Amino acid sequence: MEEMNKLYLITEKDNVAVALLPVVEKEELQAGEEKVVALTDIPVGHKIALQDIASGEDIMKYGFSIGIAKVDIRKGEHVHTHNVKTGLHDLMEYRYTPKREDYRVFDGPETFLGYRRKNGLVGIRNELWIVPTVGCVNGVAELIIKKFRERVQPQGLDAIEVFSHNYGCSQLGDDHENTKTILADLVKHPNAGGVLVLGLGCENNTMEDFRLAVGEVDEDRVQFIVTQQVGNEIEEGIRALTKIYEAMKEDRRVEVPVSELKIGLKCGGSDGFSGITANPLLGRFSDYLVGKGGTTLLTEVPEMFGAETILMDRAVNEEVFEKTVHLINDFKQYFIDNRQPIYENPSPGNKSGGITTLEDKSLGCTQKGGSSLVTDVLKYGELSTKKGLNLLSAPGNDLVAATALGASGCHMVLFTTGRGTPFGSFVPTVKISSNSRIYDLKPHWIDFNAGQMLDGKDSDDMTKEFISYIIDVASGTLVNNEEAGFREISIFKTGVTL
Repeated sequence: MEEMNKLYLITEKDNVAVALLPVVEKEELQAGEEKVVALTDIPVGHKIALQDIASGEDIMKYGFSIGIAKVDIRKGEHVHTHNVKTGLHDLMEYRYTPKREDYRVFDGPETFLGYRRKNGLVGIRNELWIVPTVGCVNGVAELIIKKFRERVQPQGLDAIEVFSHNYGCSQLGDDHENTKTILADLVKHPNAGGVLVLGLGCENNTMEDFRLAVGEVDEDRVQFIVTQQVGNEIEEGIRALTKIYEAMKEDRRVEVPVSELKIGLKCGGSDGFSGITANPLLGRFSDYLVGKGGTTLLTEVPEMFGAETILMDRAVNEEVFEKTVHLINDFKQYFIDNRQPIYENPSPGNKSGGITTLEDKSLGCTQKGGSSLVTDVLKYGELSTKKGLNLLSAPGNDLVAATALGASGCHMVLFTTGRGTPFGSFVPTVKISSNSRIYDLKPHWIDFNAGQMLDGKDSDDMTKEFISYIIDVASGTLVNNEEAGFREISIFKTGVTL
């Protein structure tokens, strides 16, 4: 990548460059070896043509096609949705053509301070949770925690949370199974030092079936209550939380290899700089962690469309390649089955920030996965078991995808954004800005500013600083969503509700 004047030329193959600052009509600019005069005003983060591009020709960015020119585009013209269309197709056939490229692995810490659980898993938080099996008891769960705090006045925990949701009853098929699976994943998550599972008693997510889904638990730390089967459910809940609290309150952090970390990679509210600053930063972090024997998970399948062959070529073997093909085509089939356009993307906010087509968005999005090999492909709700870079089936929706990453075992989610968002999932959700403007505007949302790269900071220095910061978060440093108490879950729904 090369920065000259107001333009960013990502690769020498590109026929467009990105405006680092607003460009005014007739302004003389330079990108790499190419001089260009702007034929119109161009907003920050948007693209300018570096040469004449004929109708039907590829628009090249990141060294790949991000779409097709709808009309003849003149050198110096603004390149965006008015003159570019997607070049993507529906279901496709793919061929395994593995590529094994050397990549740079950044050095960094070998250990962090985490909680070693009795079952051998490691957590980065010691939290007490209530997980409702059905939305009907959300209010009861909130009241139990309120009374528990008043009576017991617990000390030393990282958080006490209810993860409310609307599901657990009146669901069929995949929706019912998804709810049961995701909630069971929460109960088993190592960031929880203890969990109270709270049911109603007449829901179709029955406690009996749910306990089977959860499997073996430490009975001192996981309690189950069916509210219809007890007298005063508030008192029963307080007693259960007190028992769990007594079991977990002496838990202490110990030194743990970073190879135990599982980190989710996510983006949302992306802009024209996301694929230049924040997403490549996550890619370098992913390569660091994988190089240390750890695990990263990349999701948002619809935002892999257009860049999927890059991931397929990095599959560790043909079996993983075939799983990646199914990951992509099965998600396309989901859109087709629901009679919705496959490529209803990017969002209005993405377009405003300079992203033109889904290919443009996807080629930036997938950079979060770095350069390492893809070692496994996971179904929605499936726990990660193989070290390295994993792909996870989930939609692009921020809260659904972040919840899915946590449910697959991620200790935290790294979330890049160009426009900002305050939300947090049930695991620490670290916001990384692609530009300094949103970081300066929303310091109570954004945890790390990757936009420093556009301000002249050395990318190697920034990467080392970022790695150190994430290890601090794993060791107990709270991020903004935790400080604000923004903690939510959202479960993927595909079918009817009774």
